[in-house]
Amino acid sequence: MKILVAGATGAIGRPLVAELLAGGHHVVALTRSAERAQALSAQGVEPAIADVFDAAAVQAVVDRARPEVVIEQLTALPGTYTRESMSAAAEFNRRIRREGGANVLAAARAAGVRRYLRQSIAFWATPGPGLADEETPLAFDASPAVAADVRVVAELERRLLDSPGVEGIVLRYGFFYGPGTWFHYDGDVARQVRQRQFPIVGKGNGAWSWLHVEDAALATLAAAERGHPGIYLIADDQPRPVHEWLPAF
Repeated sequence: MKILVAGATGAIGRPLVAELLAGGHHVVALTRSAERAQALSAQGVEPAIADVFDAAAVQAVVDRARPEVVIEQLTALPGTYTRESMSAAAEFNRRIRREGGANVLAAARAAGVRRYLRQSIAFWATPGPGLADEETPLAFDASPAVAADVRVVAELERRLLDSPGVEGIVLRYGFFYGPGTWFHYDGDVARQVRQRQFPIVGKGNGAWSWLHVEDAALATLAAAERGHPGIYLIADDQPRPVHEWLPAF
């Protein structure tokens, strides 16, 4: 299939593109950087240069590519995790997901794209006993910062699932770890742990559902090839409480 990826150079985009190519798919990658376009070409990817905030440019790219499937992985998260870096990136990250994602979805619908996948979040589910599933509601009554992000996530999911004429697939990923993520062991992250920027709160019994970026890529490939419309949780089926994973990390 011909598959267009928006967000092909991010933490999940890189392994995803590799899996799509290995699966024999023709990959078109949306980028606004000529330098990244050159690197994508070297991988065997067809680059398409456009700013996702420019609706007309995005439409022209999608019209020219005529993909069967679009995979939206747009984020603008900082390279390292600190309270300051997250606060600084938050507004632009929301904007690229809302406005940039809206332009990509509108272009896909106008071009008659058959299937559309978008990145979402598994870990904003309402807390409670046992494990969350696809029917578990999102945590709208959480702390103000979490609730604000939950509202954005719900808006983005509903925008896709309510779009007529396209098979909308929402992938609620767990916490990413692995190369290119915040949770890839190196000296900087080790220092953050020692400085307790990842503190254990209470008894550390809260469960975290982890997901290696390469597993995320494989699950996304499967959804692109044979997924049905709807919401899917994409996470490790053996979530670990904080008191287990953080000391080991």
